[in-house]
Amino acid sequence: MIETATLIIGAGPAGLAVAGRLRQAGLDFVMIEKSDRVGDSWHRHYDRLHLHTVKQLSHLPGLAFPHDYPRYVPRDRLAEYYADYARTFSIEPRFGEEAKTVRRSDGRWLTTTGTGPVVLSDNVVIATGLNQAPVQPSHPGAEVFSRRLIHSKEFRNADPFAGESVLVVGMGNTGAEIALDLSEAGVETSISVRGPVNIVPRDVLGRPTQLTARMLARLPVGLGDRVGTLIRRVTVGDLTPYGIATPEIAPLAQLRERGKTPVIDVGTVEAIKDGRITVRPAIDHLESDRVVFTDGSEGWYDSVILATGYRPMLEGLLPDGQDLLDENGLPRAAVGNGRYRGLFFVGFDNHRPGGVLGTVIEESAEVFERIKSS
Repeated sequence: MIETATLIIGAGPAGLAVAGRLRQAGLDFVMIEKSDRVGDSWHRHYDRLHLHTVKQLSHLPGLAFPHDYPRYVPRDRLAEYYADYARTFSIEPRFGEEAKTVRRSDGRWLTTTGTGPVVLSDNVVIATGLNQAPVQPSHPGAEVFSRRLIHSKEFRNADPFAGESVLVVGMGNTGAEIALDLSEAGVETSISVRGPVNIVPRDVLGRPTQLTARMLARLPVGLGDRVGTLIRRVTVGDLTPYGIATPEIAPLAQLRERGKTPVIDVGTVEAIKDGRITVRPAIDHLESDRVVFTDGSEGWYDSVILATGYRPMLEGLLPDGQDLLDENGLPRAAVGNGRYRGLFFVGFDNHRPGGVLGTVIEESAEVFERIKSS
């Protein structure tokens, strides 16, 4: 049995942000992490990944990014920064310990782990992240499809796909960037787009769109949405002739109301307009050697990459707390109240401009104040 004031589950940026604040205040905590390193997921993302958020709004509390880091920090340097953050604040997770269940027990929280230790704490901070389990849609015929069919979590770079014809399924940020990566490497690339997509450029005339979005979010809702829609229309234009419809909902409204980040474009739109990436409709079904789309057309591909997202998988971790989660399995709030007092979630709110990392800074401050005053 391990006893502590606060248990932090997860050593990614959300867990580190809370741990850093607690350490700087001299407050006790234990952190567990199922992998063998901090920021593990950032080591495993595809090679070309950079933050879409500017570095001055994406660092963890108490430690800015080094001056030589670029405006949009690349994956490998972000992973280095997280390791340095842990060293700077003497954050020493118990690696290889995965939380299995979190339950209320005599006014405290009892957390079981897969390796045996049980942790009893006054507070539990769940910071396991949004990307715990890949979503893999069950397309009819997938069991007989004879070509390579993988989830985007397995994609690192375009090298294994040289000389192939590849279909990327899904045009979120991951799908758009993987398609671009393949196209730039000379791979014959198509992307399957199921419905309308909100797309905004990462920068407009040298100004980060993130900063513009934060400014617009402070305007009256209708005005901010209208300005955002105008910017989208001027910078991206009408992509209907290329097979991508524009949704009626404004980019900011989509983020605010649905928690769905618009596609932050870093070159995919230009590649589509130039014909280097072909847009296809949604998949209807798969056959042994081909993909059949909803418009009746067919395509022959050597590989299909499913950029279809992830689920946080909190349901199993909280067997007695299903009312804490919404229909998408996400926490309804960062701070638990009533019988959930002392239970916190950091890094799951995707409804604010600035991305999850920006939200982590705000949520970790709120959680820290609650823990400090408890």
